[in-house]
Amino acid sequence: MRAIGKVSFQLKALSIFPSNFKCQIRGHRVSRPQNFTDYESIKQQYSLQIPEYFNFAEDVLDVWAEKEKKGEKASNPAFWWVNDRKQEVRWSFEELGFHSRRLANVLSGACGLNQQDRVFLVLPRVPEWWLVNVACLRTGTVLLPGTSQLTARDILHRLQTSGARCVITDESLAPLLDAVASQCSSLQHKILVSPTKREGWKNFGDLVRNASSDHECVKTRSDDPMTIFFTSGTTGSPKMTQHSHSSYGIGLTVNGRYWLDLTERDVLWNTSDTGWAKSAWSSVYAPWIQGACVFIHHMPRFDSHTVLETLSSYPISTFCTAPTAYRMLVQEDMSSYNFSNLQHCLCAGEPINPEVMGKWRNATGLDIYEGYGQTETVLIAGTFKGMKIKAGAFGKASPEYDVQVVDEAGNVLPRGVEGNLGIRVKPHKPFSLFTEYTGDPDRTAECYVGDFYLTGDRGVMDEDDYLWFVGRADDVILSAGYRIGPFEVENALIEHQAVAESAVVSSPDPIRGEVVKAFVVLTAEYKSQDQDQLKKELQTYVKKVTAPYKYPRKIEFVEQLPKTVSGKIRRVELRNKEWGRS
Repeated sequence: MRAIGKVSFQLKALSIFPSNFKCQIRGHRVSRPQNFTDYESIKQQYSLQIPEYFNFAEDVLDVWAEKEKKGEKASNPAFWWVNDRKQEVRWSFEELGFHSRRLANVLSGACGLNQQDRVFLVLPRVPEWWLVNVACLRTGTVLLPGTSQLTARDILHRLQTSGARCVITDESLAPLLDAVASQCSSLQHKILVSPTKREGWKNFGDLVRNASSDHECVKTRSDDPMTIFFTSGTTGSPKMTQHSHSSYGIGLTVNGRYWLDLTERDVLWNTSDTGWAKSAWSSVYAPWIQGACVFIHHMPRFDSHTVLETLSSYPISTFCTAPTAYRMLVQEDMSSYNFSNLQHCLCAGEPINPEVMGKWRNATGLDIYEGYGQTETVLIAGTFKGMKIKAGAFGKASPEYDVQVVDEAGNVLPRGVEGNLGIRVKPHKPFSLFTEYTGDPDRTAECYVGDFYLTGDRGVMDEDDYLWFVGRADDVILSAGYRIGPFEVENALIEHQAVAESAVVSSPDPIRGEVVKAFVVLTAEYKSQDQDQLKKELQTYVKKVTAPYKYPRKIEFVEQLPKTVSGKIRRVELRNKEWGRS
């Protein structure tokens, strides 16, 4: 792709087909790509030039604002926020710039923060979260997002490990911050997002109202640190995953332009928690690279009816949520909802079951396009518009990476052979890969074997270059010589109408070494049935739909599954319980 100046890679979209062009095939709606023709064309045209200096606020957001002023951009807002009380906030790119520059003056002025100082941000899905994101870009301060579900112990660990000088949160978490602040010597400024005052805290609203909107964006190098995420993970303490201004600010072009396939006419709703990197992916960088509207519904907790009603009531063209959410949504009666505005549905975070995809397609007429990535990366692989969707596969490699299945020494394995999913980093490391696990060179080094960065996941590549997820490297079950991936057993279980959700782990066995055990959350109508009989029924069912040796020899019914703050099932917790580990 040809580069014109320093912003061409953000703004040029190839509108080969009319916006939202679709055809009807027996109730199945097929959306044509807006920015490419097919997967092969993506690989051919994908080429990003990385300038020496880059700042997303100045080089992308302010460019869109200037296009708005000149009437060269579609009339969609940049940001559209609603809540359950029917309150709304709509900002154009110009208004986003106005408010974020005032906040930038607060950070650099009232707080005296310098470039690369760290700001710990813990807010739910409120407009101020987005302003802090942009203000940190403008000041060159390093943003450390956290989820509102953090405990005082979590907060203490993050503040002490990061050395953050400033924290921004709301009144629900302020008491937890106060309880640990005395143990955090680097913390100098506490800013409260609340209409009320709190002793020892600066008030966000007062500071912004009194600040000037005249602010000059700092000059940041493309490889300067921009953000640090504490990865949720399934094992060990959270790692500080550092990204540069270019790795997300430019690298997420592959997400916005090709996987999400956004244009400035689109409205994207991504439901991710603000503490998860997926929120940076799909609620900040990817959509705004394309000039699309970021839509947010601030729900206190996930509610299936509210989600379906929102999709029916607002002009949301693109919807991205976690497989767990889709599993909940398809359990509702969706026949009374209108999905005519919806054109493109996606998921990421963990594999999605084919059964759920089928139910969603039957209800909406739309396929779910799966994406695979990590906090450490941009999109690694995915299904793209126009690509055949193979049930159970998560698509083909992103044009940003050379993805291979490798052995423990980093040797590329033949097609059809299970191994470690890896990204080639030699002779050239992709700029969109994370910089490091900050302050932890050993754990950083452990990610690399031979010419590859290992994702920690195991999978298979088939003859058509599709990638199939087997499980986390430490989730694979070895039973009587058989290797069993938890996902394939979970896929089989969820096809049974009694199963709302399941998690499969290894369990000790004196003869086989370990066997498959399934923790199952039942649907409401099956909770009162005879559980011993239901266990036998589920075991028989799994034997019929997958290789018999994979069936769960043990089943335990539970009310809920343990999950990370980003919604991923913590199989490690269930596995430790089985093996008596603390």
